[in-house]
Amino acid sequence: MLAARLLFAVTAVVFLALPRETCNAKGNHHCSPSSCGSIQNISYPFRLNSDPHNCGVPRYNSSCQNNLTVLNLKSGKYYVQAINYNNYTIRLVDAGVQKGNCSSIPQYSLSYYNFTSGDIAPYSLSSWTYNRSKNILFLNCSKPVNAHLYLHSSPCLDDAFSSNFWVPESKGYLYVKIGRTKASDLSDSCRIELMAMTSLLGKDEKNITFLDIHDELAYGFELSWSQVYCGDCRWWPRNLCIIDEANHVYCGWTPLVGTLVGMVIGTIAYLHLVAIICGTPCVTLFVVHKWRRRHLSMYDTVEEFLQSHNNLMPVRYSYSDVKKMTDGFRVKLGEGGYGYVYKGKLRSGRIAAIKMLSKSKADGQDFINEVATIGRIHHVNVVQLIGFCAKGSKRALVYDFMPNGSLDKYIFSPERCTTLSWKKTYEIAVGVAHGIEYLHRGCDMQILHFDIKPHNILLDENFIPKISDFGLAKLYAVDDSIVSLTAARGTMGYIAPELFYKNIGGVSYKADVYSFGMLLLEMIGRRKNLDPLAEHSSEIYFPFYVYGQIIEGNNVNEVGDATEEDKEMIKKMSIVALWCIQMKPSDRPSMSKVVEMLEGGLESLQVPPKPLLYPEERVGDQTNETESSSALSLVG
Repeated sequence: MLAARLLFAVTAVVFLALPRETCNAKGNHHCSPSSCGSIQNISYPFRLNSDPHNCGVPRYNSSCQNNLTVLNLKSGKYYVQAINYNNYTIRLVDAGVQKGNCSSIPQYSLSYYNFTSGDIAPYSLSSWTYNRSKNILFLNCSKPVNAHLYLHSSPCLDDAFSSNFWVPESKGYLYVKIGRTKASDLSDSCRIELMAMTSLLGKDEKNITFLDIHDELAYGFELSWSQVYCGDCRWWPRNLCIIDEANHVYCGWTPLVGTLVGMVIGTIAYLHLVAIICGTPCVTLFVVHKWRRRHLSMYDTVEEFLQSHNNLMPVRYSYSDVKKMTDGFRVKLGEGGYGYVYKGKLRSGRIAAIKMLSKSKADGQDFINEVATIGRIHHVNVVQLIGFCAKGSKRALVYDFMPNGSLDKYIFSPERCTTLSWKKTYEIAVGVAHGIEYLHRGCDMQILHFDIKPHNILLDENFIPKISDFGLAKLYAVDDSIVSLTAARGTMGYIAPELFYKNIGGVSYKADVYSFGMLLLEMIGRRKNLDPLAEHSSEIYFPFYVYGQIIEGNNVNEVGDATEEDKEMIKKMSIVALWCIQMKPSDRPSMSKVVEMLEGGLESLQVPPKPLLYPEERVGDQTNETESSSALSLVG
């Protein structure tokens, strides 16, 4: 053993004495350059479709269309504006942007997230490009915004509504905002329709106009492709590859750095001999130390994840900041399985709710879920994440304060002293539906919540609903119709049946539709859907009762002061809810259809089949007695 370790030490020193591999970045590739339009000298690693197969690298393939060099990346179609072989960058512009036509805007959303998800492979953002690039947000606001750097796009983007580039759901006030943006910087009335990038330094941002921004979009953005030359360095530590100022590629270290590193590693080799004398205990202690360091730095990894996966980074607070904001955690607003929520006050005077994740998962996954979802979006019906704290085991999430609390206290209040009007109840239902629809379709990634319930619907000072608690949420590609889950997630009574019964259909966004249907029924009945202490046996399982009342033409909820308009809203919500809780996911509507049904007329709605409790149930003539016994079986 001693001889083997001595051999290792000697080998390390000899290894350092070996010359470093170098090559000229422009040599060793003997193919005639190609050209397409204004892009001349297309050479290694780039190639056109028409080039011989032995030329260039297939990953850097492009095509020539109408004298334009076209790159088709996973994120979309882009035109090549320039290739710089001196600093290994390529400048691209979105195919939807036309120079001189300010109503032409990008066809594809592009942000820093794409560079961590593999959408832009094999290109990357070098540190130089990263610091130089700008985010450009296209915003659709329900009311005018008078704020710095909110640039009104009229009349340019007014024409975009009739084009194929961009058709928001509802035309509002169109703005463009530049620079990296925190969620707290966005106006409550605005939603992000599109994100783009540019590398042009341009004018002073204080004096910039929308036409200047369009010129920057037409200029494009630069990506790095230097790593293509590092393929021959795969045998070196961590694929180490350095390109010096003379455009030489070094596998390992440059000569000067190599000498210094050689001295360091030579010293380490000597110390290694000393470690042999100390024996296995020293090695064991070292391994334990490294293991502890790795676990103590877990939340540094969390922070890196947040920085690379969020386009709209929330504010980073220290733990001492959190203590000051909460006045030493003096006012507790509530608690749950995650920990406690405290009332806080930001430096600006803004009131906030601060959730301390004292009982969160050891790997911080629930913390990551929350920040990776609501930290990247902004919608009037989704709670706004202002900031977060991640310091060791101390994790906190800072939200907007919701003075009217959560929805459950209004629909489950035993004294009925805090009930809502039916009109307000209906407005809350529509708002929640819009929020879920946005999570499913309004982002560059599909966000499935998996825990829609009254406790997670918060109400602001105007009783506008905000979906909260994304600790169980999952991110998926927009085109993923079926997602994979290893275990059921959510709260009993709201969990979709396909999370238990795999034979009825795959898990998808329809799981949130089911949860919304159960939430809607509880809003209608002002009670839990399952109540074994109900006065009448037919009311034990509320969905059965609602279905029976609708079939018999009775009012679902007998309220003395309800107007005809109220009764129509209740019936509409009831029918929509029954559609949402159909057993098979394929029988449920999408959230877009749910919004359409809720906002449409009652006369256009058809009554769905009777909801089932179990997949093996068959729809048929069932007496109230059968329904009651089935409902009773749920509670044992």
